[in-house]
Amino acid sequence: MEAATIVIRPYRTDDAPCMARLYYEAVQALGPRAYSSAQVAAWAPAPLAPIDVLTRAADGRTTFVAADALDQAVAYVDLEADGHVDHLYCHPDFAGRGVASRLLETVIRHAAEQGVAALYVEASELARPVFERQGFTVTARRDFEVRGVPIHNYAMQRDLT
Repeated sequence: MEAATIVIRPYRTDDAPCMARLYYEAVQALGPRAYSSAQVAAWAPAPLAPIDVLTRAADGRTTFVAADALDQAVAYVDLEADGHVDHLYCHPDFAGRGVASRLLETVIRHAAEQGVAALYVEASELARPVFERQGFTVTARRDFEVRGVPIHNYAMQRDLT
């Protein structure tokens, strides 16, 4: 399915189970392109519980979903009120087709409409190019541990003013 047939829409509570699986499947399938098996296992050791997605989505953040022809979530992004892009995940079957870029464009437009001055994110090796194509710049490499395993990502930002 081409990115043009994907519809970007606001998150609905019935998206939670699909998003929970999508997060895990994306990390497990795409993560090994840039991270070791130990890092991937630490990053996403199991699928999220749908209640975790519901709880996150109800905390005041704005979440957009990319939905396929069956109206199933194939990617999602969320934006916190302070401009933090917390999640941007795409199902492996839709990776590399422009879906994540379209979601990010939607978040940028929404944030600008809300008067957010700047966006920031901690992007993985995999997501970094997507953010760079949308005008984000790296401010620092972040080295840290997840579940005792060393891993890294990149602090990035984009001014909207």
